[in-house]
Amino acid sequence: MSLNRDLIERDLRVLWHPCSQMKDYEWLPLIPIRRGDGVWLEDFEGRRYLDAVSSWWVNLFGHGNPRIGDAIRGQLEELEHVILAGFTHEPVVRLSEMLVKATPPGLDRCFFADNGSSAVEVALKMSFHYWRNVGRNDKTRFVTLSNSYHGETLGALAVGDVALYKETYGPLLMEPVTVPSPDCFHRAPGESWESHSRKTFEAMESCLAEHAETVCAVIVEPLVQCAGNMRMYDPVYLELLKDACQRHDIHLIADEIAVGFGRTGTLFACEQAGISPDFMCLSKGLTGGFLPLSVVVTSEAIYQAFYDDYASLKAFLHSHSYTGNPLGCAAAIATLGIFRDEDVLGRNRALSQHMAGSIADLVDHPHVGEIRQHGMILAIEMVKDKARRVPFAWQERRGLAVYRHGLSNGVLLRPLGNVVYFMPPYVIREDEIDLMASVARAGIELATSS
Repeated sequence: MSLNRDLIERDLRVLWHPCSQMKDYEWLPLIPIRRGDGVWLEDFEGRRYLDAVSSWWVNLFGHGNPRIGDAIRGQLEELEHVILAGFTHEPVVRLSEMLVKATPPGLDRCFFADNGSSAVEVALKMSFHYWRNVGRNDKTRFVTLSNSYHGETLGALAVGDVALYKETYGPLLMEPVTVPSPDCFHRAPGESWESHSRKTFEAMESCLAEHAETVCAVIVEPLVQCAGNMRMYDPVYLELLKDACQRHDIHLIADEIAVGFGRTGTLFACEQAGISPDFMCLSKGLTGGFLPLSVVVTSEAIYQAFYDDYASLKAFLHSHSYTGNPLGCAAAIATLGIFRDEDVLGRNRALSQHMAGSIADLVDHPHVGEIRQHGMILAIEMVKDKARRVPFAWQERRGLAVYRHGLSNGVLLRPLGNVVYFMPPYVIREDEIDLMASVARAGIELATSS
């Protein structure tokens, strides 16, 4: 028996995989991975797969990146973990200093958690708790965008709007106010992204004016609704939103878990709108894809609303066992160090242009409804009817056909429904982009040909 087959059989006896219908694995083989190097993953029989999705969007500087690996190994010799309540350590202090310096102005305090969903939970609870601490007990609700996604824990799931993930658990969830997304896929023919985004903001403005007295915060994914089929919008929407939140005395939570750390062309997506949110949630690329870690960066004003004598019961008592883990912090310090020491964003601009050119011919494909891009995130939407942008039925699983074609040709593409996307590590070369594009193009042709 091959090592691949042996591991698959052992796996299926004991594991329950995420985001999977396990019955699919009766005919859709798992891919056992032995090692990773740069943009490549290798199985136990030597087959290689180009990681076009950065292993769920976390890997920034390649698998096995020596600088990040060395930082973790060095930290392991000193301290692997310590409770962060009543204790501290140098890596978490240094990382916090670096994050305060790197994030938009006014974000001055770091609260750590374990993963993206946990960071969203922290931000939601912190916003709600802030308003209670300042005597605004009427503020109990959140505003979110249609087609948004913020994670799988119950609070994060509640403020998302992708039915596939949320609908089953509806009875368990709080009810946000949902406003139409500025998603530019729905713009009128010939209309610019900016014009469409401005027009759709009217619904948000009306919502905030109506519900200002009861709303804690608006939560958005800046520029790209990643799990919502990589739908995108113009930075002007964020400018308008920040202004409206300030006028109506409402917090703005920027969920930059997927779009932060250079994915959209700037270090943080909010920079393209020139805004500072009240809370910024970060994870995924924070550690370069090596270890789980997340953080909520917020303002001194919000911090001060919790700063009081213990008897006031204003303290924020949220906690996670591995909060501020030194190994994760060491990985994050090394990751931020790469941004500091190398022209990552400049190189990404060239790579993103090459990525756009590599599939530009698909704009005329009869079943490609749109090609859209923000920096190092590029999406190709397959449609049944191009003129009317009618989607393929989800039951047809057209994206799965692209996924299978990709694997058989050495590229890990994991489409979201009918949307094929590229979100590769930043160390990808132009020839590797060309391979990724060639395989995706052939996969789209195969998936839409019948």
